[in-house]
Amino acid sequence: MKSDPIKSLDPRVGRLPQTDNPTKPPLDQFSTFEVFVQPAPGKPFRHEGPVHAPGLEMAYVLAKEAFTRRFTCSSLFVADTHDVHVFAPDEQSPPMHDMADKAATFTTFEIFQLPRRGKQAVQTGAIEATSPQEALALAHRQCTTTPMPYAFWAMDRRAIRFTSPEEQDFWQTLPDKKFRDAAAYKGGEKLQRFLDTPR
Repeated sequence: MKSDPIKSLDPRVGRLPQTDNPTKPPLDQFSTFEVFVQPAPGKPFRHEGPVHAPGLEMAYVLAKEAFTRRFTCSSLFVADTHDVHVFAPDEQSPPMHDMADKAATFTTFEIFQLPRRGKQAVQTGAIEATSPQEALALAHRQCTTTPMPYAFWAMDRRAIRFTSPEEQDFWQTLPDKKFRDAAAYKGGEKLQRFLDTPR
């Protein structure tokens, strides 16, 4: 059985050639999860990058270790890359959704905007919708940003591993641990003293 192609939000991965290797077992790699970090309370979450993990909980642990050890962070969440739905207005037709089904169940989708290629996607709010396509269509329709963002992302909140209130102390750091900050390393001053030393 052929495994599903690896999905990635990195356009370079999408351009990789597809190869069939009969000796390579299917699904022999970890899944990809996207990491979103909140730099300070009240600030929007922003996309930091991916981690590879066997499941959502381990992805959360690895994301904490990979993305929050060296700078201030108040919270993070992770989501499977397959649960991040993307719409790029310049490259795709508007998402299609059927509003005729009045019995459809609404759920909350987190919405992110990618201002342009190479930038971080930033959280802009949440939308109640019956499908990811509807959430993306509504986000696109309600957008007032000029110029229009390069892409919109939508994620069902039920598929996201958030930081719980009981885990908030993860992000507390001791003020005397200056070694966490790059400013604590006075490399420039040491270099200047070395250069000023008579030979």
